[in-house]
Amino acid sequence: MTDIVPLRKNVRFQLLWVGSAVSELGSELTRLAMPLLVLALTGSPGLAGIVAGARTAAFLAVQMPAGVWVDRWDRRRTLITAQGLQAVVSALLTALIITGHVQVWQFVTLAVLDGLCVAFIGPVQDTAIRGIVPSGQLHSAYAQEEARTHAAGLVGPPLGGLLYGLGRAVPFVVDTITFLAATLFYALAKVPRRPADEPPPSARDDGEEQRPIRRSMRREAAEAIAWLWRQHGLREVTAAVMILNLLGGASLIPLIVLVGERGGDARITGTVLAGFGIGGLAGALLSGRISKLLPPGRLLLAVVTVFGAALAATALPWGAWWPVIPLVFITLSTPSLNVVMSVVVARMVPEAMLGRMGAVLSMGAMALKPLGPVLGGALAAALGGAAALIVLGGLLGLTAAVAALSPQLRHFTGEASTDDTSTDDKASRAPA
Repeated sequence: MTDIVPLRKNVRFQLLWVGSAVSELGSELTRLAMPLLVLALTGSPGLAGIVAGARTAAFLAVQMPAGVWVDRWDRRRTLITAQGLQAVVSALLTALIITGHVQVWQFVTLAVLDGLCVAFIGPVQDTAIRGIVPSGQLHSAYAQEEARTHAAGLVGPPLGGLLYGLGRAVPFVVDTITFLAATLFYALAKVPRRPADEPPPSARDDGEEQRPIRRSMRREAAEAIAWLWRQHGLREVTAAVMILNLLGGASLIPLIVLVGERGGDARITGTVLAGFGIGGLAGALLSGRISKLLPPGRLLLAVVTVFGAALAATALPWGAWWPVIPLVFITLSTPSLNVVMSVVVARMVPEAMLGRMGAVLSMGAMALKPLGPVLGGALAAALGGAAALIVLGGLLGLTAAVAALSPQLRHFTGEASTDDTSTDDKASRAPA
């Protein structure tokens, strides 16, 4: 029996993790610098929003096809190519900024190309972790991934603002360097090209190679959706997460309004919102332990309940600084849910379907998210910041109560349904 290497000594995973960490840090550097640059050049907040929206729209438009293609193509080559193209896009933008020839349409075009690259990188990273990390270490691996995300979100924007102060092009130069470094780390990680149990192309009797039959993209996407629908418990959890993302995303504008109502300026507002990053990073570090206390279904109920209670608690009349405390508690709990759901998906989903399923779950989680700011803004305008947050907290509490009525969700342990049979032998061949 081969000894399992500790995760910290799993060189391929650590190279993959470092690559994704530097790549995400680069993206976070320009999250603040990009709108600052667009505003400086055009003076239009609307155009800054269009640039950001173009990237998101491109990502969502290609997310499902990208998931299908990731399952079809050489995954190692796809990851390296997509990350390399992202570096090229960043380098082009940097050159335009340095030469002073950048225009709004170029911002939009390059933002679309960046979104397309990201749509491929995410699914390949998910499948790569499944391929190079033993099942028993998935909790630790995804906890490390979660810490990376929150650390980049906490450090990246202020660092990007600092670099922007040194020169408009500086954060974009650093961004390009991080993407190039990530490409190198991905190449060294040697992620699996395809599922471990997928046989090479078979040979016909005459000795010629027989190409695998390619089904339509629509059928492959529908197969993933149908598989999810048959997983009692996972589909209910997915629906509850959609509501959580909607109501959680709706809280940002009421929080900003609340701090302003209590006399807080932009500096105080930024410090209060930093509570998300502080709690998220701490929660990511503790997520491995927290996620083992409850099975996935009950953990979801606990997280939604804590989220709702803490959101309502931000409305307590204890000054402009007070909301930072409940915000820390919110993001102390949510990383554990993210880790658990990543592990559940990695273990339940057939490996040959991971790319498609990752795209389906990502799109499902984001389907209602764009409506969040609209809902939050409307509630804040009609009721004020404090009352809007109480309403959102109450709706989250109601969501937890309704979800608790589902026995499939309450007893969900992350095991695939026993009645699951895939319509395609190739897609169901890998064990969960």
